[in-house]
Amino acid sequence: MTATEDRLSLDELCIDTIRTLAMDAVQKPNQGHPGAPMGLAPVAYTLYTRLMRHNPADPDWIDRDRFILSAGHASMLLYSTLFLSGYGMTLEDIEHFRVLGWPTAGHPERNDSPGIEATTGPLGQGLSMSVGLALAEHMLAARFNVSGHNVVDHYTWVIASDGDIQEGISSEASSLAGHLGLGKLIVFYDDNKIQLASPTELVFSEEVAARYEAYGWQVIDVGEDISPDNLVEAANRAKDAADKPTLIICRTHIGYGSPNKQDSIKAHGSALGEEEVRLTKEAYGWDPDKHFYVPDEALAHWRAATKDRAQAQTEWERRFEAYTAAEPEKAAELKRIVGLGGPPPGWDSEPISFNPESDKPMATRSASGKTLQWVAKGVPELAGGSADLASSNNTDLSGYGDVTTNQFAGSNIHFGVREHGMGAIVNGLSLHGFRAFGATFLTFSDYMRGAVRLSALMHLPSVWIWTHDSIGLGSDGPTHQPIEHIPALRAMPNLSVIRPADANETVLAWKHAINSMDHPSALILSRQDLPILEPGSVPADGVERGAYVLRDSDGQPDVIVIATGSEVQIALAAADALTQEGVKVRVVSMPCMDHFEQQPDDYRDQVLPPAVRARVSIEAAATFGWHRWVGDLGETIGMHSFGASGSIEELYPHFGFTSEKVADAARATIKRAAAV
Repeated sequence: MTATEDRLSLDELCIDTIRTLAMDAVQKPNQGHPGAPMGLAPVAYTLYTRLMRHNPADPDWIDRDRFILSAGHASMLLYSTLFLSGYGMTLEDIEHFRVLGWPTAGHPERNDSPGIEATTGPLGQGLSMSVGLALAEHMLAARFNVSGHNVVDHYTWVIASDGDIQEGISSEASSLAGHLGLGKLIVFYDDNKIQLASPTELVFSEEVAARYEAYGWQVIDVGEDISPDNLVEAANRAKDAADKPTLIICRTHIGYGSPNKQDSIKAHGSALGEEEVRLTKEAYGWDPDKHFYVPDEALAHWRAATKDRAQAQTEWERRFEAYTAAEPEKAAELKRIVGLGGPPPGWDSEPISFNPESDKPMATRSASGKTLQWVAKGVPELAGGSADLASSNNTDLSGYGDVTTNQFAGSNIHFGVREHGMGAIVNGLSLHGFRAFGATFLTFSDYMRGAVRLSALMHLPSVWIWTHDSIGLGSDGPTHQPIEHIPALRAMPNLSVIRPADANETVLAWKHAINSMDHPSALILSRQDLPILEPGSVPADGVERGAYVLRDSDGQPDVIVIATGSEVQIALAAADALTQEGVKVRVVSMPCMDHFEQQPDDYRDQVLPPAVRARVSIEAAATFGWHRWVGDLGETIGMHSFGASGSIEELYPHFGFTSEKVADAARATIKRAAAV
């Protein structure tokens, strides 16, 4: 046998090791997706042993290539590859695929194991997040690479399925990637002709190559020859197109080698069956009685190959030492940003503030825009934009430049009318260290909810800016007036939903969002102007605590009125009227119900004394979730229908958002509490 034949034989052995591990891992719990890992094994093998610059011994190396398995259902492809490459994944982990407490979940979960760059599963999310990762690389290169020092120079590699390509979010993100010219993004499209319920031809007949070429991508079709040598050649062609992302179309065979289930839906989303696993191993020339078997020569070759790939880090570190000597401040900042080290220390030491004596009433969206300018001065990695609503969302960073086609030095990103794509791209930017934000109207948060949910799952500090927060936006009508959105967002774990009552609460909301590194924040902002609360009335920890006493009476209150956002002013007006009647009223501003829920019992009882059972809440949204805070004797004032087209002066009284309505509710709850 020649040296070439030896190498090809070893390649085949390594590739088949992925396949057999995937078959065995899925068969043991009798659930999962074996077919895609079996068909894609040559692509993963080639990526990790011949193409990617990566180091399993240092998975957080800042200039590593990133790999995203957008086809998250093929998770055993990634887990097998991480084990064989030496990332810390163990054979025992693989033997416990889909078992609680093990790092081999049904779909890849970020932070479960080194080498898993992102949580994927909902199809299209991984591909779209990858656009954000590639955009981040281009932006970092524009900011930090200087003449003679090229320290940011890596690729984002993706494996995407037909389902990924079909999802609408991928169209949004791929379109923007082509428009911007993200040449460091290379996607392998698994064109296996099969999806979970049917052959793709039943639902999918478009020319994917023509579609992506129309987006501005380079498209390379390698056909059925997905040998490592052919894939490397295609990848090199992809790298040559420096101003275009590349889609490499691979005609794979789902369930490759299975005598009875290859190229069938039976290999997609369920175990092959013990007998079919035996037959497939025999077709590979393997012992069918060996389970989770890893040939010594295959493992040795994998580890040697990945060690060779890791030499790129050694070379990079030499370059980075020279860069540090020449540009020490830039070097330190790059390490902080990409290392997810949090914002610069002391960035918020001189916060802005607003005063009713010198500042006119302003919408919290306007206050947010002013605060963004302050944040940008102290946090250079701040970047983001709006889904074609920058002037309405107040998200333009003045003086910080635009990200445009092949120009990446700016901070303002124009996403176009692509809310869901924007959400995923923001997550990709956050994964790479940017303090990224995306903005639209609150009612359109539904269009991006999948990406928002992943930001919470991944503990990313993405910032979601949602303006026009209620019926208060006025005559655009019920299609644009959010009703159920705030309580629905509050139901999402690990998402801070903050609805500030004035400009100063808005500043605190932004401070929280920037200082939080383990969860995303949602800023719910008004279109209409709101008076600025009295100086000193908003405590510095008001948003962190979630709720605080804004106005109080002497002694124990007769009634507590709780409000958020624009309705805080209505609560204060009601308190004025009730106070004139001799009623003792406490007004509580609750900018973040999530934070208040997390406070110790003694603080919650201090703000909402259990003895005071007469309580009223008011919020221009559905009332779901408020009963916990008002109790069985209280009243919730909110929306119980969709809105209507009209001015805010018409809409608020029409739907019962008045100080008179709050005062009436307070009197009624006081009577009920007294009767108990």
